[in-house]
Amino acid sequence: MSLKIRLARGGSKKRPYYHIVVADARSPRDGRFLEKLGSWNPMLGKDDEKRVELNNERIQHWIANGAQPTDRVLRFLDQAGLAKRPARSNPDKAKPGKKALERAAEKKQKAEDAAAAAAGE
Repeated sequence: MSLKIRLARGGSKKRPYYHIVVADARSPRDGRFLEKLGSWNPMLGKDDEKRVELNNERIQHWIANGAQPTDRVLRFLDQAGLAKRPARSNPDKAKPGKKALERAAEKKQKAEDAAAAAAGE
């Protein structure tokens, strides 16, 4: 049985609140879990200390027993100093897509044509 430390959604519509839980990897997101390890309230400001609450002792216990945190939970654990999240690099993510490049080239061509027409008069 592989274990995951992950988020389980709570809260009402458009007011999310997440519990950080350890659960079997096969169980559904909001389904059965083994233990609640903390909470995350994304509605609070990033500087608020109640935004992310963690039970450090129990998290270390579950990680020692083989539970794997998801990427979002690993971010929280990295901020708390409980685990190390390696930096990722995706330089292509910020580049515009093919359609955007085509539109930019078309716009540039129109501007050059308009400048040439204005200079020719």
